[in-house]
Amino acid sequence: MDFENNSWIWEGVYHYPHLFGGIMLTAAVLGLSTSFFGGISVPSSLAYFWPDLGIFHKRKHGKKRIRVYMDGCFDLMHYGHANALRQAKALGDELVVGVVSDEEIIANKGPPVLSMEERLVLVSGLKWVDEVIANAPYAITEQFMDTLFNEHKIDYIIHGDDPCLLPDGTDAYALAKKAGRYKQIKRTEGVSSTDIVGRILSYVKDTKTHEDHNGSTSLHGERDNTNEAEGEKCQSKGLHLSHFLPTSRRIVQFSNGKGPGPNARVVYIDGAFDLFHAGHVEILKNARQLGDFLLVGIHTDQTVSEHRGAHYPIMHLHERSLSVLACRYVDEVIIGAPWDVTKDMITTFNISLVVHGTVAESNSFLNGARDPYEVPKSMGIFHMLESPKDITTTSVAQRIIANHEAYKKRNVKKAESEKKYYAEKKYVSGE
Repeated sequence: MDFENNSWIWEGVYHYPHLFGGIMLTAAVLGLSTSFFGGISVPSSLAYFWPDLGIFHKRKHGKKRIRVYMDGCFDLMHYGHANALRQAKALGDELVVGVVSDEEIIANKGPPVLSMEERLVLVSGLKWVDEVIANAPYAITEQFMDTLFNEHKIDYIIHGDDPCLLPDGTDAYALAKKAGRYKQIKRTEGVSSTDIVGRILSYVKDTKTHEDHNGSTSLHGERDNTNEAEGEKCQSKGLHLSHFLPTSRRIVQFSNGKGPGPNARVVYIDGAFDLFHAGHVEILKNARQLGDFLLVGIHTDQTVSEHRGAHYPIMHLHERSLSVLACRYVDEVIIGAPWDVTKDMITTFNISLVVHGTVAESNSFLNGARDPYEVPKSMGIFHMLESPKDITTTSVAQRIIANHEAYKKRNVKKAESEKKYYAEKKYVSGE
């Protein structure tokens, strides 16, 4: 054999890289000189083939990303929904959320308060959500489960520890459990869409009781004349009662945990952010685009009540704060922000721009009342931001009030299941 002519070797390396790589390694192990193979040197051109010599190159296989799925109606989106999705995301790497269709909600629970478009905006606006599937079915059918596993590459289906039953009494997640692809999270105590609807219906009932005496126009966008004593009476009746027990840990879980950089453009927007809705998400998104860091001031319950009436806020301070913190466009919140934006506050938080939406529950300062934005205006850092949607807390509440009989009937049924859940509740470990 003529070892001087080594063209056959290069042809072999080109066509059979793994075979010749093995021969070279064997030769090295046996202590044989590579000159035996024709005095091969390693020219730069060999680098072209090197990636294919798998025996010399340890391929890096990326860890498979776990995709989890959680669905829901997400009607009257609240911090309980947000916390459920936060927990679901912690069970995987990518969270896909199914938003149940209007038709399915009507068939299984009663009329939804929010439209599909509004619910999609709210779910997509959460910081833990990666993908959204619109018009998802209420029950996990075999066909839909196959779609989730094969088309959306879902590894696990997630739901809370509270039972989700179909009208016939069967478990909506029975098939997922049977397939061994089901995981459970802990339900967030103290709030539900049923509870919120109940709060609003209670306010309506109380308003009807007192309107002849007080001239109340509460929940109609104007401040009512209910005096402080009547407001306290409402509180004593439990109409404003919330079962939510705020903890520092929950706030940390929702927080980004990062402050603005030294040269960051900090944008500030404040408000009640009561009954967090799609209009809030859109205005926060637009505000965030004006800078590098969005700081949101959440007004106290007392401040909101003073400016909107004794029946406001519907959601309490810590409930509202968590809903805002869960929004992907928000970097930080001030829990209990003052009504007036002061010079000291602007300096303390290094605020570059103060914004306010054109659509709000009350823009009384535009009608000659004391202007809470007087200082930022004098500094030339105030901007009226065009609101993308005309939704307000009152307009959402009015949908329930206008159809209070239908929602009252829906709530009676849901309240029974809620009562049963709390009566039979056992401790479930979780986050």
